[in-house]
Amino acid sequence: MKAIAIKDDIYWVGAIDWQRRDFHGYTISPHGTTYNAYLVKDEKITLFDTAPAAFAGELLCRIAQVCDPKSIDYIVANHGEMDHSGALPELVDRIRPEKVFCSPMAAKSLAAHYDVANWPLTVVDLKAPLSLGARHVHFVETRMLHWPDSMVSYIPEDKLLISQDAFGQNIACAQRFADEIDEGLLRSQAARYYANIVLPYSPVTLKAIEGIEKMDLDIDMIAPDHGVLWRGASDVAKIITWYKEFALQKPTNKAVIVYDTMWKSTEAMAQAVASGLDDAGMAVRIMALKANHRSDVMEEVLNAGAVLIGSPTHNNGILPPVAAMLTYMKGLKPKNKIGAAFGSYGWSGESTKIIGEALEDMGFETIPGVKCQFVPKQDTLAACVELGRKVGAALAAKLTA
Repeated sequence: MKAIAIKDDIYWVGAIDWQRRDFHGYTISPHGTTYNAYLVKDEKITLFDTAPAAFAGELLCRIAQVCDPKSIDYIVANHGEMDHSGALPELVDRIRPEKVFCSPMAAKSLAAHYDVANWPLTVVDLKAPLSLGARHVHFVETRMLHWPDSMVSYIPEDKLLISQDAFGQNIACAQRFADEIDEGLLRSQAARYYANIVLPYSPVTLKAIEGIEKMDLDIDMIAPDHGVLWRGASDVAKIITWYKEFALQKPTNKAVIVYDTMWKSTEAMAQAVASGLDDAGMAVRIMALKANHRSDVMEEVLNAGAVLIGSPTHNNGILPPVAAMLTYMKGLKPKNKIGAAFGSYGWSGESTKIIGEALEDMGFETIPGVKCQFVPKQDTLAACVELGRKVGAALAAKLTA
């Protein structure tokens, strides 16, 4: 595939990773991802971001379609993580740029990753724009979105925001722009990316968006470092609105039931809980961990108002997939949820207590759960139905408060 002009004298020269299936611990099958890099042709030819080390050749090939790589004067590293900086050592060695610009924190992270002793590494001036000639680049730190070294680059003359990891998605495709992709797929992938990477930084996300809005930047294109680009006022407004929605984590009348089961007893309880939630008028999503990856679960949890988790007791604890799910979810810090636990046991029965305490530790508003010894009988299933109704009633009250 060729380099693609996204503005006059500005080109996408990134790499496409069609085969990537795991990203930061979550699955991106079947879509793969892109590592977007952007080349600006001005008096100072400037490359914004790179790609993983394995894609340095692909990156250089696309750059060569636009200009001699050795004619590049500046490289801007908006973030030091290896999916965006891995190719930097080879590019610096081949290009010999005049300067490599980065944030104050990225100067530390890049030095920790690579031998930068001979690099022309330069910390950006956050108060004054960098002149490229006819264009100027304004740098804005976005610390903890999602690394402490993150920043974005804004070129007012082109109304272009190079947004680094913000506003991205993991989609490998021949199209470069959001308006060329089905909107349902686009929103799903944007939500999945947010739920599994950006979610813990939601307060920072809201502050960053608020800061950008206060700066009153004129933006008609957002160019993230993963996925497709947002062009035109309507698409720019769309992704910013989505991000606000994701970050606010306002609960909806959806409940997600997540469970693992040993001999189908906990599974039967899950079905009964779902029946009670349905009685209460809640939308229900049942997700067995044997069939759903934790990243699938988090995509559903993102806009859910309630999360119910079930596990049989196993070795005085919970089944490993449930333990892994709870650990993963805790790290992502979901907010504004109602939670409950359920599960069966053979002899000791600790699972519901362990799950309930984990949900409380995450800040969930918890409702006492249900446990049963061995196979659930009608009275236990009725209690599970009632648990679903109670969670549904609590969620309905929360939504109308």
